[in-house]
Amino acid sequence: MMTKRPLGSTGYDLSAIGYGCYGLSGAYGASDDAESIGTIRYAIDVGVSVITTSDTYGAGHNEHLLGQAIKGHRDRVFLCTKFGNPGRDDDNKPIGVCGRPEYVPVACDRSLKRLGVDVIDLYAQHRVDPAVPIEETVGAMAQLVRAGKVRTIGLSEASTQTLRRAHAVHPIAALETEYSLWSREPEAELLPTCRELGVTLMAYSPLGRGFLAGAVDEHPSFGSADPRSVMPRFQPENLEANLRRLESLKDLAADKRCTVAQLSLAWVLARGDEIIPIPGTRRIEHLKENLKALEVELDANDMQRIDGIVPPRAFAGERYDGNYLRTVGL
Repeated sequence: MMTKRPLGSTGYDLSAIGYGCYGLSGAYGASDDAESIGTIRYAIDVGVSVITTSDTYGAGHNEHLLGQAIKGHRDRVFLCTKFGNPGRDDDNKPIGVCGRPEYVPVACDRSLKRLGVDVIDLYAQHRVDPAVPIEETVGAMAQLVRAGKVRTIGLSEASTQTLRRAHAVHPIAALETEYSLWSREPEAELLPTCRELGVTLMAYSPLGRGFLAGAVDEHPSFGSADPRSVMPRFQPENLEANLRRLESLKDLAADKRCTVAQLSLAWVLARGDEIIPIPGTRRIEHLKENLKALEVELDANDMQRIDGIVPPRAFAGERYDGNYLRTVGL
C-alpha cells in the first residue's frame, strides 16, 4: 500500500512520492510517447496519485501526453499543471512570463482541453511575473476555484515573501520548488514558511536532474536542448568536485543496502511529512527503484552522517546560470 501524505490543510491525502512529467517531452533527450504512457499508467497502478506537468513542457505536448495516459484512470490521479512560463498567444507562440489576471483563465481553458478533463486538481503559477502583483494573479486563480475548473492552487519557485502575500489572498495548497541533497536552498526560509502556513512543498528534481541517480559521469554528452548543458554544476570546473562528493554518498548507501538515488529520495521524505518529492523518469524500472525509497529508513545518526557529507550548498556551482537564476525566487 502506498504511503500517504496530506496536501497542506486541504483534506486531500496524496501519495508520498509523486511523478513529474518534465522529462517526457524531450528535455533530457528523445523519449517515446508509448513508453512514457506505459510508465505513467504503471505509476498509477502502484498508487502514485500525484502527477505533475506544465503547459510549457514541449509547448503543450506534455499535457496532451498526460491526458492520453490518464484516460480511464482520472479518479486515481491528483492532476497538477502549471501556467505562465512562458505565457503563449493564440498561435501557441511564447510571449514571456505572464501572470496577467486576464491571461489566467485563458491558459487554464487551454490546459483543460489538452488534458481532456473538466477540472484540474492543483493549478500553479509556474514562474512569478515580476510585472504583475501576485495578489492579482492569485485573485484570478481563485476565480477558477469558484468556477469549479480548479480544486486547489499553488505556486512554483516563488520567494517566501511572495508565498505569504499569495496565501493572504487565497490558501496556497502547494509550492513546487527544487529541493534535494543537490539543492538544499529551501531550508533557509521556504521550508519553515511552508510549515507555518500549512503549505505542501512539492520537491522537483529530487535526484538532482539525474546526478544523484548516477546518470552523469565526468564526460557527460548533453544535447543542446538538455538544460544541464548550461547549468553551472554540470560544467567541467565544478563537475569533478561534485562527483567526488557523490562517491562519499555511495558508501552510506551501501551501508543502508540501497542505491544513492533511493538514499537521496529517502532523505527528502525524512525531512518532513509536508514534503512530497516528484521525481520523473521515462522507464518503469527506474520508477520501481524510486518507489523503493519508501522502504529505506533513516535514523538520526544516518541524517547526521548525510549532513556531514552533503551540508547545504555543498555542491560546487549555482543550480542555474545567471540569466535563468533571475527568474526564480521572485
